[in-house]
Amino acid sequence: MKHRLAGALVASLLASSFLSPAAALANGGTPAAPPHYKHVLLVSVDGMHAVDLKRWIGTHPYSNFALLAAHGVQYPGAYTTGPSDSFPGMLAQVTGGTPKSAGLFYDDSYDRTEYKSKAFYTSQGLTDPGCVGPAGTEVTNFEALDKTYNFSTGLVADYTAGGTLGQVATQLDPDNMQRKIVDGQCVPVYPHQYVRDNTIFEIIKAAGRRTAWSDKHPAYEDLAGPSGKGLDELFAPEINSQDTLDPGAQTGDDYTKSYTGVRTYDTLKVNAVVNWIDGYDGSRTTKQAVPAIFGMNFQAVSVGQKLAKAGAADADKTLVGGYLDAKATPGNALTLQFQFVDDALGKFLAELQRQRIDDQTLVIVSAKHGQSPIDRSLRKAISDAAYGSAPGFGANGFEICDDEALVWLSPEMQQGVDPATGKKYYDEARAYLEANAAQLQIQQLLGREAVTKLFQDPFKDSRAPDFVAITNHGAICTGGSKLAEHGGFSNDDRNVLLLLSAPNLQPATVEGRVYTTQIAPTILTALGLDPFKLDAVREEGTDILRVSR
Repeated sequence: MKHRLAGALVASLLASSFLSPAAALANGGTPAAPPHYKHVLLVSVDGMHAVDLKRWIGTHPYSNFALLAAHGVQYPGAYTTGPSDSFPGMLAQVTGGTPKSAGLFYDDSYDRTEYKSKAFYTSQGLTDPGCVGPAGTEVTNFEALDKTYNFSTGLVADYTAGGTLGQVATQLDPDNMQRKIVDGQCVPVYPHQYVRDNTIFEIIKAAGRRTAWSDKHPAYEDLAGPSGKGLDELFAPEINSQDTLDPGAQTGDDYTKSYTGVRTYDTLKVNAVVNWIDGYDGSRTTKQAVPAIFGMNFQAVSVGQKLAKAGAADADKTLVGGYLDAKATPGNALTLQFQFVDDALGKFLAELQRQRIDDQTLVIVSAKHGQSPIDRSLRKAISDAAYGSAPGFGANGFEICDDEALVWLSPEMQQGVDPATGKKYYDEARAYLEANAAQLQIQQLLGREAVTKLFQDPFKDSRAPDFVAITNHGAICTGGSKLAEHGGFSNDDRNVLLLLSAPNLQPATVEGRVYTTQIAPTILTALGLDPFKLDAVREEGTDILRVSR
C-alpha cells in the first residue's frame, strides 16, 4: 500500500471537501429560502447521517421529521467539513468557512504561538512561568475551560460549570485558558479569539436583531465571532460534568455515560429553545424579543451511536448502542435517541404555532458531523501512542486521534535538523509515520504540500497540523468499548442530514453535493441580510443553498 498522498487524492479532496460550493452548483437554481423570514431556528443533530433521515422518514411517516420534510427541501448529498469535528463542523454552519479560513481544526488542537494555562501549572504543583520558554501548546476548547473543571478527573462539578446558565462569562475561567504574548503581556486567549472568520451572529446582531444559541460546552463562546460580541445569549450547560440529575448515575458518570443521561442533558437545551420561542431568555427569567437566529445542538444521537451498552442511569439494561447492519438500521438504544430528537422537534413546531410565528420561521436541521463506522463489523480499535514517538514530536508536540489523526511537531524542531542523523526532523517524522502506517491504520498521509493545498502552510500558519493521517475506514483510536467516532474524512463521518423547512416551502429533494458551510449565507439571505458580509463567503466562495431549476 502506498502511504504518500498521491496528487490525484489531493485533487479529489479539494473537489469533494473544500472546493467552492458555488462551483458545485454551477447549474444554478432558485434560493431554497426566499428572504422574508423574521426568525431562523437552526438545529444540529450531532452524528445524524443523511441515510438516518431517509430511514426515519421511511419507517415513521407521521413523525415530526416527516412533517418537516413535507414542507421542506432535503439535501441527501450534504457534507460537513473535513476534519469532521464538532468545532469546525459548527463553525462551518455559522461562518460559511472550513478550517482553511475559519482557522479551527478541532476542539482539542494546537497553536505554535501560545503557552500553557496558569491552571495547568497549578494542577501539577508547579510554579507558573508565564509565557516563557518555547512556544507551542495544546488548545483546549472544551470542558477544560470551565470554572469547576477538575484536572485530575477530567470532569466538571455540575452542568452549570460553576456559573450561571445563559451568562457564559460566569462559566469560563481565564486561568484555564492557554495564553499568548500581546503587547508584551502574557494574556489568556478566549475561544472567540481563535475564530478568523466573522459569524452570522455578529452580522445579525449588528442589524439590531437578537441572537441566541445553546451548545454542549461554554467554550462554544467561539460562536460569538472574532469580536466576541455576536451572541446575546449562549445557554451552555456542560455535558462533560458529573450527572447530578439522573438518580442512577454513579460518581464519575458524565451525561454521555448513559442513553438516559444524555437525553436529560439535551432536555435542558430543548427547554431553553422553547423559552426563546415564548419570548424569554433561556432560563425563562426575563422577557426578551424572540431571537432572529437561535437554536441548539443535540447530543442524544451521537451518544446512541457511540455508547456500546446501557449505563448506570439506564433503567433498561437490554439497551445496546449503534446500528444493526451496514444499511444503518438503528438498534434499540439508537432508536430511542432518534425518537427523543423527533419529539423535541415536535415541541418546537408546536410552540412556534402557539406563538403564531411558525410562518415567519425557517427551520434548518443538520449536523456538525456524522459518525463512523455505521457498519460495526468494520470497527477496529487502535492505539495512537505511536504518534508520540515520531522524530521531532519531542516534549512539545501534540496529536489528536479519533477516527483520523492530526499531528503537530514541536515548533522548535519542526524545521530543524536532527543532529544525530543530519536529516530534517520533518522528513524523519514523515518516514516514521509511513513506516508505521499499518500499526496506525493510516490509509493516506497528508504532509506539508497537501495540508497547504487544503488548509494553510504548517510552516507558516500557527495552527495548521504538520500531518493529517487519514485512517482506514472503521479504525478508531480507543482503548475502550465505544462503537464509533468522528473527525475523519469518510462518508460516514461527513454525509449528514440537511433539511430546510417552513410552512410556505414546497417539498423538494435536491440531489448532488452541497455543504454545511452553505447554511450560513442561506440564513442571512432568509433574514434579508447580505451574505457577502461573511468573510468566508468572499474568501471561499460559499454559495447559498438552492433548489435546482
